[in-house]
Amino acid sequence: MKWFQKTLRLPAVTRGFHLITDLLEAQLPELEQIQVGLAHVFIQHTSASLSINENADPTVRHDFEQHFNRTVPENAPYYRHTLEGPDDMPAHIKASLMGASVTIPITNGQFNLGTWQGIYLCEHRNHGGKRTVVVTLQGQ
Repeated sequence: MKWFQKTLRLPAVTRGFHLITDLLEAQLPELEQIQVGLAHVFIQHTSASLSINENADPTVRHDFEQHFNRTVPENAPYYRHTLEGPDDMPAHIKASLMGASVTIPITNGQFNLGTWQGIYLCEHRNHGGKRTVVVTLQGQ
């Protein structure tokens, strides 16, 4: 059984849902050493999240952003946590709804995602900055 753990810094992106599958794979040459295993990707932030979803049609990512903005609006009169701007508390709620991690099977040295699946960085702040993820690979 092999274990690898790496902390990766993701570039700053605009608010929205961004595919990062290729970016992760490019920074994880250790994947090639695993024939059967798991990759756990954890984001170290409370206002961004990770998800797995559609990787082909960019309108899906647009629709996700529109849906979450309607579901968790900015400037709701009941928010008390407002000192960091109108997008901060909604970002925390969205991150909790989406989740801080994803687990992906590894097969023959590659993420074993479905044909139309990709890993999303869900940036919920207008100016979230660079994000950090911890990737743990386990397998043989």
